[in-house]
Amino acid sequence: MAVETSAATPTRSRRKLLRLIFDNPVVLKELRGRMRGARAFTVLTIYLLLLGAFSSLVYVAVAQSSSSTGGQVSVGQIGRTLFGGVVAIEMMLVAFIAPAFTSGAISSEREHQTLDLLRTTLLPARAFVIGKLLSAMLYVLLLLLAAIPLQSIAFFFGGVAETEVILSFLILTMTALLFCTMGIYFSARSHRTLSASVLTYTSASFMMFGLPILWGVVMLIFSFSFENVGDNNYEIALAYLTGGIISLNPAATALATQYLLVNRRTTGVFFYTLDSGDKIPLISPWIPFIVFYLLLTLLFLLLAIRRVRKVEDV
Repeated sequence: MAVETSAATPTRSRRKLLRLIFDNPVVLKELRGRMRGARAFTVLTIYLLLLGAFSSLVYVAVAQSSSSTGGQVSVGQIGRTLFGGVVAIEMMLVAFIAPAFTSGAISSEREHQTLDLLRTTLLPARAFVIGKLLSAMLYVLLLLLAAIPLQSIAFFFGGVAETEVILSFLILTMTALLFCTMGIYFSARSHRTLSASVLTYTSASFMMFGLPILWGVVMLIFSFSFENVGDNNYEIALAYLTGGIISLNPAATALATQYLLVNRRTTGVFFYTLDSGDKIPLISPWIPFIVFYLLLTLLFLLLAIRRVRKVEDV
C-alpha cells in the first residue's frame, strides 16, 4: 500500500500541474480576448514587417559594402550576417513587446476594480498568476515561431547550422519568459499599470544594457590588477566572472555561443588557455544562461503568487 501511495503521488501531482496549465480559465479568457480583436494581428504584422525590412537592409548593406571595397564576400558570410541581424532585431523586439503584455496583467484588474470579483471565486492565486503568464507567453511564442521562416532564409546562403537556429530560438524564448515573468511580478506589487511598466522596462533594460556596462567595469578593474599581480588566480577569477556576466545577458550569450560553435565546434564544455599555458574548463554560455533565467523566472513567479495571495488575505 505504501508503494502504491508513493507511486500515485507523483502522478497526481503531474495531473494537477497539467490541469493548472491546460485547463486554466484565465488562459482561455485572455487568449480569446487577445486574438478576437485586431490588435494581436496588427502587432504580428508590424513585427514581421520590421523583421523583413531589417533583413532586406542587412542584405543590401552587405552587398554594397562588398562592391564598394572591391572585395568578394562569401555567400556563407552573407547568410551568417543575415541570420545574426534577424536574431538581434528579434531580441530587441522581444525585450520591448514581452513586458508590455504582462506589466498591466494584474494592476489593470485593480484599476478596473475586477480583482475583487476574482477574489470571490474559487480560482486560486497560483492559477490566476500562471494563467496570466501563459496567455502572454503563448502569444510571444507565436511571434517567435512566425519569424523562423525569415531566419531560414539564411539557409539559402549557407553558413548557418540547424544548431544555431535551435539555440537562438531557445535563448529568445528564455528571454521572453523572464521578461514576461518580471512584468507579472511588478504588476502584482504595483497599484498602477504605469509604475509596473516603468519597473519592468527598467529591469529589462538593465538585463539588456546595464550588464554589458558592468562587464566593462569589471574588465577595467581586473586589467589593472593583472598589471601588478602576476598570478593565475586573478586570470582564472576573471575568466569565470566574465563567463557568468555573459551568461546573464541574452545578446552576449548569443554572440559567445555562436563564436564557440563556429570557431571551436562546441556547444558544451571547452578549455580556455591562460597566459601561463595552463587550461581551465569553461561551459558554453547558453547552458548557465538557461539555468540562471529559469531560476530567476521561478523566483519572480513565486514572488508574484505570494503577492497576490497576500492581497487576497487582506
